[in-house]
Amino acid sequence: MTRIVLVDDHAVVRSGLRLVLEAEADFEVVAEAGTLEEALRKVRAIRPDVLVLDLNLGTESSLDSIPQIRADTPQTAIVVLTMQNEPAFARQALQAGAAAYVLKESADEELVEAVHAAGRGETYLNPQLGARLAAEPPAPQGPPDDLTDREVDVLRLIALGNTNSEIAEQLFLSVRTVESHRAHIQRKLGRTTRAELVRYALDRGLVSG
Repeated sequence: MTRIVLVDDHAVVRSGLRLVLEAEADFEVVAEAGTLEEALRKVRAIRPDVLVLDLNLGTESSLDSIPQIRADTPQTAIVVLTMQNEPAFARQALQAGAAAYVLKESADEELVEAVHAAGRGETYLNPQLGARLAAEPPAPQGPPDDLTDREVDVLRLIALGNTNSEIAEQLFLSVRTVESHRAHIQRKLGRTTRAELVRYALDRGLVSG
């Protein structure tokens, strides 16, 4: 049985999605939530197999919360359900750690398939969005726009094995400032361990393997 937490800020939408999901013999919707705060609380308490997460909850975007959810409950696969049909949103959601990206307009046909895939540890992307993503030119290597130049410098030195004190000395900063930069980097990238930061830097071409 796949245990599901369902998150959408419209009760009527949640009711419809619950009907779609519970028509499957091996699906059980164990909880619902209408806000991001409520969703985070229930996911931590229940630790479901799959979280079906609306990308826009009122005025909040749930996109930034995906890395934290994955860190808190790594056994929970995240299926993003959204009206946003731009490839950039799909790419960001998958890079953040979502297992699937489903458009609300196609939920009747695709949501069940996406939850099945996520429950098996696989990924699922709306086919039209997948085709548009494949047609886009590859993004240039380098840091994301929200990392500052100084944060890139700190990240590169972290990946090269330097301690905070060594980084501070090389960049003529205080250790406290380096620690602050490091905290910002970890939050922005959703990566907390040195190994994860090294892998990110290698993948982005910031350091050579």
